[in-house]
Amino acid sequence: MKEDIKEKFMQSIECKTKVINDDKIISQVEEVCNKLIECYKNGHRVYIMGNGGSAADAQHFSAELVGRYMMERKGLPAVAFTTDTSILTAVGNDYGYDDVFRRQTEALVEKGDVVFGISTSGNSKNIYNALKLAKEIGATTIGFLGKTGGTCKELCDIPIVIEYPRTPNIQEAHEMIMHTICEIVEKKLYE
Repeated sequence: MKEDIKEKFMQSIECKTKVINDDKIISQVEEVCNKLIECYKNGHRVYIMGNGGSAADAQHFSAELVGRYMMERKGLPAVAFTTDTSILTAVGNDYGYDDVFRRQTEALVEKGDVVFGISTSGNSKNIYNALKLAKEIGATTIGFLGKTGGTCKELCDIPIVIEYPRTPNIQEAHEMIMHTICEIVEKKLYE
């Protein structure tokens, strides 16, 4: 069992090492930081969505922005589309699950906002639909994606794609990137 545990740890390290050594991803993360700083300086908001573990990541990311990451500062406006069960179940029931994030995008997102779609496959239909509408509205669309980036990649102004076969390791890499973004944005806005 110890060897199995070490193997899982090594897969996590391998995935993150691949990300760290990918100059394209590093540049994209820098671009995302700049977009968020611009968004917040101009009085706009951030919206984040995902399914399953990615829904938890959306909530985690939003909490770090609204609460704080490493420093005491004013809360930054961020909303995870995954948290209002009444909206999710009403829209899911009345329109279908493919529209649960699109409907919230329609109601809340404005030009100049930033919308994150988190999908380890890149093929989540409900995220695709919301990103498509967000792009039409004039929001900046950012994807935390996995594998090849899937269908969502084409709708993202900045598609950060973790090309790795294991979903849990993709999620860990997404979390590492989110934490990095939170720390840099916080420092640039408030230090």
